Amino acid sequence: MEKTRKLHIGWLVTAMVVVLLIIDQWIKLYIKTHFCLGESVRVTDWFFIEFIENNGMAWGMSFIGKFWLSLLRSVAIVGLIWYLHRIIKQGTYRLLYIILVAMVLAGAIGNMIDSLFYGLIFTASSPYYVSYMVPFGDGYAPVLMGKVVDMFRFPFFSYTWPDWVPFWGGQHGTFFDPVFNFADACVSVGIIALLLFCRKELEQLGGDKDDKKDEKGKDDVKDKKDKEDKNNREEVG
Repeated sequence: MEKTRKLHIGWLVTAMVVVLLIIDQWIKLYIKTHFCLGESVRVTDWFFIEFIENNGMAWGMSFIGKFWLSLLRSVAIVGLIWYLHRIIKQGTYRLLYIILVAMVLAGAIGNMIDSLFYGLIFTASSPYYVSYMVPFGDGYAPVLMGKVVDMFRFPFFSYTWPDWVPFWGGQHGTFFDPVFNFADACVSVGIIALLLFCRKELEQLGGDKDDKKDEKGKDDVKDKKDKEDKNNREEVG
């Protein structure tokens, strides 16, 4: 019964990751092949579809070179897959926690697909023409060097700093101006939900080693006591 439950959870998580990846890639492929670089479509005053590309992590952040970032992302994905398999196999974690970890994994894989393949199968994006697919390997960049496609922008409101504010006085700004994609949203929503609703499971991440130390300590005490009892019996004998 328990084995069947774990199997069902494994298939559920796999299906969820696949569905999220299909949604992410469908959106990116549509934007990539229908928008010029920098093209923007106004949906509402606070929501725009705007095509940009970036070399970095979620929300366009970048701290290291593209190649090393892609390698780091690959290692993180492998680690997440291993961890997800482990917590499903253990069978002691809530389904909510497992689903949220899988959501983060799906987002990481979604952006990794861009880095792996988009440079191999697309022409370079341009403000003057729409990118199109080419034979595999004839694209604008080698493997792991493809750019991540972003498209969602939510400029909730604009503001102007008062003239008396040092450095920024008189400058215009927009609240929440980053452009992101569906995969970024999966990662962000997953992490925020984990922090809000899965504190117990997150605390256990650092507690496993302590539990093992406690168990080892108890075993050492038990072995020592058994040895003393054995020596006492030999002395009596």
